[in-house]
Amino acid sequence: MNAVEYSLNAGAGNPFSEDPSLQMAATPIWREAMFPLDWMALRSSPVYYGCGIPAGEGEPVVVVPGFLASDLSMTELYWWLARIGYRPYFSNVGHNADCPDHVASLLLETIRRAYRDTGQRVRVVGHSLGGMLGRHVALDYPEYVNLVISMGSPFKDAVKAHPLLHAATESLRGVHGRHVAKNVKPSCFSGHCTCSFVKNMIAPEEYEVAHFAIYSKRDGVVDWENCIEDDASLNDEVNCTHLGMAFHPGVYRVLASRLRQAAEGHHEPGY
Repeated sequence: MNAVEYSLNAGAGNPFSEDPSLQMAATPIWREAMFPLDWMALRSSPVYYGCGIPAGEGEPVVVVPGFLASDLSMTELYWWLARIGYRPYFSNVGHNADCPDHVASLLLETIRRAYRDTGQRVRVVGHSLGGMLGRHVALDYPEYVNLVISMGSPFKDAVKAHPLLHAATESLRGVHGRHVAKNVKPSCFSGHCTCSFVKNMIAPEEYEVAHFAIYSKRDGVVDWENCIEDDASLNDEVNCTHLGMAFHPGVYRVLASRLRQAAEGHHEPGY
């Protein structure tokens, strides 16, 4: 059985078994074992120390972890942003393994707090599902968000990811998953859900804020073509694993550039 033929559902009676918004992808997941090399590359790079990159001026930046991860996974990025002059905030969403609409409501609380603290619209940097959550909040609440940068986020069309990722979402919908994801409904993480998060991912309105996408062709979890904008000028390619996007010098170099670009207003209103 190949990845495309893989089925998430053990029983044929699952009403959400047929979902065109979720597709299996034969991604090279074995590459994810190499993610420690991405972290080592960061620690040995001048970028880690803020050398040769544009600095911030106290602008608020909220960092959002990926699926099944917590703010702990964004610690390296958090402190790096502080070192180069930004005012970082953890997302405070707990483990990103609950109903996306519920997690997005927690993220919105943090974004509103950062907005109140600084008097500035907030920059959101999200890894994988975290980037999708950031895009969702930016679409519904542009008055609080200055820009969104997604890192390895499968926001385009259907979510194309390795079968193991789809199996993980299926397990969260199961009986045992409720101990971790208390707000998950049977339709969560599927195109059958009618929540605003799914609406914004499947049929988003035009963005009022800047939005950029970072992707890697070495991504072993999601299909990289699922993580890019139609407008190539909004995309930045890096050379790292999916997990390593949270701590890779190439990613950090792009982040410094895009954050500064937005601060200087080098984008159009719907860009």
